[in-house]
Amino acid sequence: MSFAFPAARTGLPGPRILMLFQDSSPRRILVADDDREVRLGVAELLDDLGLEVLHAASGLEAVELARATRPHGALLDMHMPGCTGAQALPLLRGLNADLACIVYSGRWTPDLEHEVLALGAFACLKKPVEPLTLRRTVSLALRLPDDRNRSLSGRNN
Repeated sequence: MSFAFPAARTGLPGPRILMLFQDSSPRRILVADDDREVRLGVAELLDDLGLEVLHAASGLEAVELARATRPHGALLDMHMPGCTGAQALPLLRGLNADLACIVYSGRWTPDLEHEVLALGAFACLKKPVEPLTLRRTVSLALRLPDDRNRSLSGRNN
């Protein structure tokens, strides 16, 4: 969101200059994975994108956290106790139909990918996810500005 304000008047003749201020609040991504170390690793991989990373240990916790925080995107582990990523996906999208959801799984299959894409997922990734693939997919899903995307090309891992 941009706001335009007239520049301060100096008393000098000349054109008025408009200053634009971008909404500087960080975009939020919700990472739901029952493995704490994986969540922390994902947060570290996404750090250079300037995202605020929210952590959930289960699909149900992800839904409750999304209800309270309104994230811009979600990265969901497929296999979590109590509520899988595929089960959490429609609940999250019910809260926000535009929520960009990415599902990832160590047991990826074409059928799983088809299932979650049919539920409205942006993408389905196979664990372990290459760091560059994860950052690019999240960047595309959250429609991050190009200046955040440029940092991706210089990183190999």
